[in-house]
Amino acid sequence: MTRTTIHLMRHGEVHNPEGILYGRLPGYHLSDLGHKMAERVGTVLSDGDHDIALVGASPLERAQESAAPTARHFSLPVQTFPGLIEAGNEFEGANVNENRTMLAHPRFWWRYRNPFSPSWGESYREQVARMTGVVRSVLHSQARGHEALLVSHQLPIWVTRLFLERRPLAHDPRLRQCALASLTSLTFDEDRLVGLAYWEPAGDLLMDAADMVPGTSGAKVAGTGKSA
Repeated sequence: MTRTTIHLMRHGEVHNPEGILYGRLPGYHLSDLGHKMAERVGTVLSDGDHDIALVGASPLERAQESAAPTARHFSLPVQTFPGLIEAGNEFEGANVNENRTMLAHPRFWWRYRNPFSPSWGESYREQVARMTGVVRSVLHSQARGHEALLVSHQLPIWVTRLFLERRPLAHDPRLRQCALASLTSLTFDEDRLVGLAYWEPAGDLLMDAADMVPGTSGAKVAGTGKSA
């Protein structure tokens, strides 16, 4: 049997002092700590004798920068996969650091009409479809029989995991297990998923990080001072 492991990595911390919900907006790069997180992942994979044969990333800057150290450690290019991009969100560009309660304003209520889809952005099913499409293509690439690192974003990775574990896609964001620079590792025998593991190579750096979205993480939620 041919065994292949595909690691879905969430990007590292982003420099975002204004607390903007940046979504797919260009121009948002890793912070200094985010670069340390990305470098840690590359080092752990290299020192751990992992067999990385392909490195890919979402087209957004923070994902490309997060993939770069691993690509360098394994002398590989960073391939860009549009299907790994962040979820579309109608609140993109909102400054939630100044006032998170703004999201409860009546003018936004129409956007909350169906939280199970969700109605305020790209549907969970659409995210799963594009993410699993990338996984399938990589499974039949030069990574077959080896390992691949694919850098994406929290929500697309989390709903993909929910789908693979046959759990409902609608969920409480505070329960997402997908910290900054974490890896959700999918192991396949031929084309059959036989293992799913979650780990945090940069976990010790999370206490100093700020995250835009809640989840089961040691990072603080940006603008609140509360742990994610």
